[in-house]
Amino acid sequence: MIDFLIPAAHAAEAAPSAGPVPLDLFIIVAFAVVFYLIVWRPQSKRAKEHRELVAGLAKGDEIITNGGLVGRITKVEEQFIVFEAADNVELKLQKGAVMQALPKGTIKNI
Repeated sequence: MIDFLIPAAHAAEAAPSAGPVPLDLFIIVAFAVVFYLIVWRPQSKRAKEHRELVAGLAKGDEIITNGGLVGRITKVEEQFIVFEAADNVELKLQKGAVMQALPKGTIKNI
């Protein structure tokens, strides 16, 4: 009676497995290469440029902070800088908060 409801499955002989399909391996390698070229390498390059920028900060440099403040560096310490955002207004912030160094004389033109 059960054979009537659930017919017996007759499987054909399976072909011998040759291992992973080369196409699958190619897709994985291609994905890794694209990830490296689009994400990892540009991010690594930006981080290196920022480390060099922070290491090269000196008194008198004109900068823009991550918060958008513009000013001239008046003092450089080990982890912090003091910069003048306006006349008689000095702010202290971490070196890592510097987004960009500006060419000399940029603040006068703003």
